[in-house]
Amino acid sequence: MQLKGIHHVSAITANGPDNYAFYSKVLGLRLVKKTVNQDDPSMYHLFYGDEYGSPGTELTFFEIPMAGRNREGVSSISCLSLRVPNRASLIYWKNRFAELEVDHDDIVLRAGRETLAFRDGEGQRFVLVSDEGNSGVAGGKPWDRSPVPAEHAILGLGPVQLTVDDPMPTARILTGLLGFREKGRFPSILDGQPDVIVYETGEGGTGAEVILEERHDMPRERQGRGGVHHVAFRVEDDEELREWIAHISGSQVPNSGFVDRYYFRSLYFREPNGILFELATDGPGFDSDEELAHLGESLALPPFLEPHRMEIEARLQPIDTARED
Repeated sequence: MQLKGIHHVSAITANGPDNYAFYSKVLGLRLVKKTVNQDDPSMYHLFYGDEYGSPGTELTFFEIPMAGRNREGVSSISCLSLRVPNRASLIYWKNRFAELEVDHDDIVLRAGRETLAFRDGEGQRFVLVSDEGNSGVAGGKPWDRSPVPAEHAILGLGPVQLTVDDPMPTARILTGLLGFREKGRFPSILDGQPDVIVYETGEGGTGAEVILEERHDMPRERQGRGGVHHVAFRVEDDEELREWIAHISGSQVPNSGFVDRYYFRSLYFREPNGILFELATDGPGFDSDEELAHLGESLALPPFLEPHRMEIEARLQPIDTARED
């Protein structure tokens, strides 16, 4: 029983149409599912990914129109990363960001890899990370209709950074409960801060890493637009997920139990610093209710919400995602 890597990450936006414009038109990701938050159908849940919406490539957003600005702090998922092929791709993206006036930094070394940091219009923090030399979890297949050339396209999710005041309880959950292993320690890019610790699972590599950062100069995060809601890790199937549920429950960690999200099955729990973790199965997948060629073009609802479609659609701001032929 071993986690395979990162499944998806879910963040918060206050504006669905602007979010779609940035992640589809600027970053070149495919909107693979336009649906709603199953726990609160009044808000969109937008899923971006590769050609197929493969596990390990899924970047998702809850749209909360009245969300205040995220206040950075500890007990948070403080930075997300997206994999690109190599250094030449980082240079391409640096030029693209300059041309499109996207807030970005210079190319620097972080946790042993070359990276390019940038922010979206709501301040969501990302780094592009070079996949050069990666021998771990394979990347996805770039969307063939992306405005970004395939040789520089985003391949999937990279390491997720957790920022905490006390790293030991989180480290114990990662290694003792979830089976991650410590890969190495690297200097922080911030002067005067402790080294960051990189943990990996499964085949390892950029698609299976968590970076743990210790900070004592920040308050607790106040989550809002531009913040990250949770990170999900990959589980093979329903049978293995149930084994994980028994394992986590047997360790006396409060959790959600088995949750059917229709496109995948899940388990949720909070680690000791309050960060929300999810375990999610690789299937059934996003083509279970839409043809692969038309993923994300219309509002998709799981069967239990379908009888309420008219009411749900009436409360949502339209996002035009129809395919342009």
